[in-house]
Amino acid sequence: MIDRLQAIQKRYTVIQNELSSPDIVNDIEKMTTLSKEISGLEPIVDTYKVYLDVQKQIQDLKELSKDDDPDMREWAHSELPEAKEKLESLELELQKLLVPKDPNDDKNIIMEIRGAAGGDEANIFAGDLFRMYLKFFETKGFTYEVIHAIPNDMGGYSQIEISIRGKSPYRYLKYESGAHRVQRIPLTESQGRVHTSTATVLVLPEAEAIDFEMNMGELRIDTYRSSGNGGQSVNTTDSAIRITHLPTGTVVTCQDGKSQHENKATALRVMRSRLYDRLQQEQLDKEGVERRSKIGSGDRSEKIRTYNYPQNRITDHRIGFTIQQLDRVMEGKLDSIIEALGDEELKRKLSDS
Repeated sequence: MIDRLQAIQKRYTVIQNELSSPDIVNDIEKMTTLSKEISGLEPIVDTYKVYLDVQKQIQDLKELSKDDDPDMREWAHSELPEAKEKLESLELELQKLLVPKDPNDDKNIIMEIRGAAGGDEANIFAGDLFRMYLKFFETKGFTYEVIHAIPNDMGGYSQIEISIRGKSPYRYLKYESGAHRVQRIPLTESQGRVHTSTATVLVLPEAEAIDFEMNMGELRIDTYRSSGNGGQSVNTTDSAIRITHLPTGTVVTCQDGKSQHENKATALRVMRSRLYDRLQQEQLDKEGVERRSKIGSGDRSEKIRTYNYPQNRITDHRIGFTIQQLDRVMEGKLDSIIEALGDEELKRKLSDS
């Protein structure tokens, strides 16, 4: 660990010198890249400096504990335990800071929610999850747009896709992919029996051209007439877009934009993100350690969470986390669950490193 910290400190000094060079103002791209790199290294370098200071303090206290003056020896002995405890705390903090950051954490996301098992109740629950996430977005200052939606006649959605933008939405929502199970009495249940239904969530980091170069020759792009709620163009023009990635059979549709051009641009964004995610999953399958450190598989079929309404209980099965605050969670108060998942993933990464 010390070797890595010394190398980071050296790199930090090199970047500082480069950024202070008068020539850097003529190379905006390089200045931006270096500024971003140094801001990422700064927390590590600052913590390492404090670590070295405390280490020096412990050495001095050990020397003073052998002093001829008995009062000095007593004072040094009394200060040592606290200094050693602080050093251990700083070492743990440095270990956390050295864990590689998820490269997708700062990305915007594409989220898809579908009603699954349970008929109309599953679709109603998909709508409830959608509203839960919207309230969470508000607390974080995220903005969103609906890309594609298929409302259900009884309420909710059989499918809805949204694009979420803001400050690091993937970092907060990457653990939401999977099957969400609800246990409650449906409004249509006349005998008051508790039913179990599921909705699935898929969260994709929104890929940019720099992340993944999409081969346009592998895409088939079809236009068709929009249907359902929408603007004046719905049911009047062929503005809806369906894109098929021929090698994998991946299909993306978009009809909620104001024009065919807008729908096509959005559908291409979603397709790039889906293919980027597919590529990442293939790479992860080859990297056993990285896969083990992750919370969940990221697959929509994996059962990740149960929402028990009669007992106001929510349980995340991946880490055995349970709280009796379902009502608060459905109002967008997801932070306690997200923090517990993040802490567990960090713990796994530290044990694998």
